[in-house]
Amino acid sequence: MNYVWYPPKELVEQSNVKRFMERYGIKDYKELIKRSTEDVEWFWEEATKELNVEWFQNYTKTLDQTEGVQWAKWFIDGKLNIAHNCVDKHAKSSRKNKIALIWSGEDGQVKKYSYWDLHFEVGKFANGLKDLGVKKGDTVGLYIPMLPETVISLFAVLKIGAIAVPIFSGYSPAAVSQRLKDAGSKVLVTCDGYYRRGKIVKLKEMADKSVENVENIEKVVVCKRVGIEVPFVEGRDIWWHELVRDQPVKCDSPPLDAEHPALLLYTSGTTAKPKGTIISQAGALLQSSKEIHFNLDLKEDDVFFWITDIGWMMGPWQIIGVQHLGGTHLIFEGAPDYPEPDRIWTIIERFAVTTLGGAATVFRMLKKYGDEHVKGHDLSTLRMFGNTGEPIDPDTWQWLHKTVGEERCPMINLSGGTEIFGCFLLPLPIMPLKPSTLGGPGLAMDVDVFNEEGQSIRGGVGYLVCKKPAPSMTRGFWKQPQRYIETYWSRWSNVWYHGDWASIDEEGFWFLHGRADDVIKVAGKRIGPAEIESILNQHPAIYESACIGVPHEVKGEEILCFVVPKPSYQPSQELNEELIREVVKFMGKPFKPRDISFVADLPRTRSGKIMRRLIRAAKLGKELGDTSVLENPKALDEIKKHK
Repeated sequence: MNYVWYPPKELVEQSNVKRFMERYGIKDYKELIKRSTEDVEWFWEEATKELNVEWFQNYTKTLDQTEGVQWAKWFIDGKLNIAHNCVDKHAKSSRKNKIALIWSGEDGQVKKYSYWDLHFEVGKFANGLKDLGVKKGDTVGLYIPMLPETVISLFAVLKIGAIAVPIFSGYSPAAVSQRLKDAGSKVLVTCDGYYRRGKIVKLKEMADKSVENVENIEKVVVCKRVGIEVPFVEGRDIWWHELVRDQPVKCDSPPLDAEHPALLLYTSGTTAKPKGTIISQAGALLQSSKEIHFNLDLKEDDVFFWITDIGWMMGPWQIIGVQHLGGTHLIFEGAPDYPEPDRIWTIIERFAVTTLGGAATVFRMLKKYGDEHVKGHDLSTLRMFGNTGEPIDPDTWQWLHKTVGEERCPMINLSGGTEIFGCFLLPLPIMPLKPSTLGGPGLAMDVDVFNEEGQSIRGGVGYLVCKKPAPSMTRGFWKQPQRYIETYWSRWSNVWYHGDWASIDEEGFWFLHGRADDVIKVAGKRIGPAEIESILNQHPAIYESACIGVPHEVKGEEILCFVVPKPSYQPSQELNEELIREVVKFMGKPFKPRDISFVADLPRTRSGKIMRRLIRAAKLGKELGDTSVLENPKALDEIKKHK
């Protein structure tokens, strides 16, 4: 595609990144990226000043790699606290009465919280958590949708030095239980229920099933959202409002080591057990605010709105990043197209939203409703778009850019991962852009594209890698340090292998081409195929299974499963439906397979590895490439026959 967008002069001159460049005598964005990636210590030192990080104790050294790049430590001896930087310091400043948070409910309710309001609520809930026995280093599960209490509980956990474990509110009890057990959480925060497409989702009932066999859960805190009656377990369950009723507002934010864990974020991979990624206090604070300040150009009067859930990285990323910078962010309950297809456009108009972000799936869904819904609203406040979770196709990129943004708003198409609580690739707002491009490396993210031999390449598709550490990189996997090394650092020496296909064109624009591994992304939500396969394989009728992601015009990908039944079982529609129900039961409705196909065999290597890549290629009619590694290549012929 030949179209190239060039940022207006006014946008460039008034941008945060331009001001930063002028301060250090940097002539253009290419020089900035080069300097920041060549000297990451210089950049992060200066970023802490630019982002107004308040330290309780200054660090003595920026980066320590004595234990290897894999275990790099940042801001040695430095002490800080996320809640202090995101809530307390603003509540005691001229921003005291500024709106920090806007919440829009599906039923029309709206709540707004100033920085002082949040300081008040966070302090009370933090004291409540301490009364429940939560201490520094304990993990607290957040199985709750996007409500004001979600933001309050996140900061309250971080304030007292505990570790927040956000969990997607659409997960089934089995998936929630697995994460709570692994994390060893003492307390779970949830709600009675919430609205989704006009119906009440009874989340407390789901939470009860989730903790039935989780012995480490001692208390379940329940906030009221919809006012329904819920079952209560004596001695375990407590209402939010009763917990905070007599709590004092004052709750000090203790100085915490920069390396102290803040978030335990679970991400699916190519094995059945989700990985618990550990994000530090300094990493969570700096990476999110760096990207929102420099790349998404947040200003004092902006209203920042990312369509996400607390259980996905972008939820805490938005909350922490925007509030650290003293901005205003908006969260909402329900679906983007309910009760009317123009709900998102109504929200933008009503609350003067300036930054709109989400997954390409959401934008494809909104696009299908037609331009009249867009044109029926005043969207003139918009000045930035963001996309993450999955590649965005050129048509949807153009639609957002031209129809919604009227060619004035840059598309900050970003990609990174839960494991780094941020981005490897994303444009700066002062860069020219091509449809679907990710621009180039994030500031101080020394990324490259490698071929199979580990050599840097240009003009071809290769593997996205990172050659230097960043403060937000996970500090290993929870209880699984060796798995962390094997996952990210074992392919090439001292190089982070991220698993994305990437390329750089002749003009220097970076693009992504999907996952190099088998991870499936449904509506921007990552799930490892083995997590679904483990459910199918437990069924008495199934010998083995393989799951792949296939393109979907709205969701990006949907799940397709191939199963080999045991000889004593015959394939049937009843069995098909039963297997689908099992997946939904354990993983939740968002991960419902499109279909389950019965096959006699699955393509495998001589070592027994099932080749999902070839299954997907065969199913989509794509070039198979080299199949010599297969022990049973005829298995692909049967897969091709299935509709």
